[in-house]
Amino acid sequence: MRRAGKTTFLHQLRQSVEGDPGQERSQAPFVSFEDERLAGLCGEQLGFIVEEFGRIGGPAAGAPLWCLDEIQLVPGWERFVRRLLDGGGARVVVSGSSAALLSREIATALRGRAWQVLMHPFSLSEVLRHRRVDIPSRPGDLNLAERSDLEREFRAWLVAGGFPEAQGLDAASRHQLLRDYVDVAMLRDVVERHRVTNVAGLRWLVRHLLGNAAGLFSVEKFHAVLKSQGLAIGRDTVHQLLSHLEDCFLVRLVWMESKSERQRMVNPRKVYPVDPGLIPVFDRTGRANVGHALETAVLVELERRGCESTYVRTAQGYEVDFLARSPDGHRQLIQVCADASDATTAARELRALAAASSEYPDAALRLLTLTRDGLPDELPANVVGQPAYAWMLEHGPGQGTVGGDAIV
Repeated sequence: MRRAGKTTFLHQLRQSVEGDPGQERSQAPFVSFEDERLAGLCGEQLGFIVEEFGRIGGPAAGAPLWCLDEIQLVPGWERFVRRLLDGGGARVVVSGSSAALLSREIATALRGRAWQVLMHPFSLSEVLRHRRVDIPSRPGDLNLAERSDLEREFRAWLVAGGFPEAQGLDAASRHQLLRDYVDVAMLRDVVERHRVTNVAGLRWLVRHLLGNAAGLFSVEKFHAVLKSQGLAIGRDTVHQLLSHLEDCFLVRLVWMESKSERQRMVNPRKVYPVDPGLIPVFDRTGRANVGHALETAVLVELERRGCESTYVRTAQGYEVDFLARSPDGHRQLIQVCADASDATTAARELRALAAASSEYPDAALRLLTLTRDGLPDELPANVVGQPAYAWMLEHGPGQGTVGGDAIV
């Protein structure tokens, strides 16, 4: 997603070059292809960058680190990058805001030569570090005062989100900033890049998706709503717009788990924003929606860990929020509930987990709540109950696990 920190991270990589033996900052060239002076370039014309670097950079003291920002704006960029790599003695880091363009070109021209890293807005642990809050090594062993402080920080993160520039802003300024982010993603990453002409339909779709976070989305129903409002738009166009919004990382789609591809396609998808901070900006109900923010945060954390996630609807009609598959093949059924301390609520959530467990017997069962006090008084022996913040902090991003010790 735009403004999640890709460019800053590239500059941090450049600064780290200073510590490499025999290297200086001049050996870490940075090029932003959003610079208007580079507009209209194609891959065949990028050779001048290497020539200019050789002219002003002097003799190389080591392998240069090329940092190429928003490179998807240059058609044919992958052939230029491959030439840099084939020439030997160069390292290349590219960034962009288009999942489809980058992944397609890397898969074709740079297969086996590239490593993809997906960057999100700040996670809970990153926000805590940004706020200079000590991160407990065992968040399940906190005393009451420490737990209250951590839960307060957790709630604040669910409301404000993790976009770096939004940290510390008042609500009005933060909402305006995040609206601008969404507008830029729509106009530059969807309208301009994919030459979308039905901008009104796109805006309706974005407002609907971000205002109904964690909700079920049906193209058929949304298409009928637009028609009732007098907006002429085809079903195929709605499908394309939804794909474009996922491509630019603005939303994440979760399909229903099914062995039948046809059943998977005809059932509604669940749609989440890329960051919980976007929810209060577009919600029109006036409710706190902490449950939707919590569910969104859990999905994004699963994505950080490299998990593939679907939702489950059992034969009895019960729903479980996530069936997560970790990179090592382990599966876990995860139910997210802001407050399951009430006996009726706990029975409903645990009943859904039990029903799903009979259909996916190899999957571990987990119940995540907003706070420790939101856990049920009793849990079945095969269900792990935790506050979501403890689950997030015990296993950092990229560890390839959806596990964690039980907090009871």
